[in-house]
Amino acid sequence: MNDQLLRLVQAMPKAELHIHIEGSLEPELIFALAQRNGVKLAYGSVEELRRAYAFTDLQSFLDIYYAGASVLLHEQDFYDMTAAYLQRAQQDNVRHAEIFFDPQTHTARGVPFEAVISGIHRACQDSPVSATLIMCFLRHLPEEDAMATLEMALPFRDKFIGVGLDSSELGHPPEKFARVYERCRSLGLHLVAHAGEEGPPEYIRNALDVLKVERIDHGVRCLEDAELTARLARERIALTVCPLSNVKLRVFDEIGGHNLLALLDAGLTVTINSDDPAYFGGYLNENYDAVFRALPLTRFHAQQLARDSFNASFLDSGAKARLLAEVDAFFAEHA
Repeated sequence: MNDQLLRLVQAMPKAELHIHIEGSLEPELIFALAQRNGVKLAYGSVEELRRAYAFTDLQSFLDIYYAGASVLLHEQDFYDMTAAYLQRAQQDNVRHAEIFFDPQTHTARGVPFEAVISGIHRACQDSPVSATLIMCFLRHLPEEDAMATLEMALPFRDKFIGVGLDSSELGHPPEKFARVYERCRSLGLHLVAHAGEEGPPEYIRNALDVLKVERIDHGVRCLEDAELTARLARERIALTVCPLSNVKLRVFDEIGGHNLLALLDAGLTVTINSDDPAYFGGYLNENYDAVFRALPLTRFHAQQLARDSFNASFLDSGAKARLLAEVDAFFAEHA
């Protein structure tokens, strides 16, 4: 791999559209917050906690993910976590981030919804990186819980732009959440959903047809269905792909076996993202670095990925135009 191309990819302006803010919680901050809040952890040290990050599948990751979130109790905790992510994103030349957060993970522990969203939102407001929030529903819980969470969120409607669907995919198809998504659509919220990571291509189709989502999070299993793949390309439905996460959770055995290039060759709109970077071994630039080292990707692909990260965002047309111009100017300058 050409070192010049790797440096170009690191330096180019980009957006991140698939980042779970709780998944950016590094072990060092987990221990600092545990000490601040008097929370007893099951691990004796930062190193012991890091060693526990040996996941075999999505569920084994989720088990430790929820344990880590237990240290988040107060608005300042959510602020500190989000500020730390945004500082790292700025280092990776991220110009815009659309951040997922999981309020049910916290309200179930008695943390007030207001503390969660206010801390995260305030950190976004204080950051030089443009950042907006997408509230996710936990799909392993009943739809009634999601509906109750939505109602809890409505007094803070000005602080989030959309809703998503995450947590355990298998056994929890998109149509389980048809009514709450219909309600969100009526409120004018943007709609996304995780589909086609562990779940089959049918989950992607149902996320489109039943939930009416605008973007698919992950979606890498779409290539198993040629008709679905053609539809995603034709309708310009973006996939927010997370390469290091896919390897860590055994969706692919190794980064060299990832289907990212095949997705691009199929004419799909693809973005690269970090998912849960504290747990999966890398923030955004580390994901770019991994795929550009492992796959025969070119300068053309780099510019396409950067442009599509903004095209697939929920920014308004003026902001998109400015950022796309920045991308093109960057590549012209580094011809």
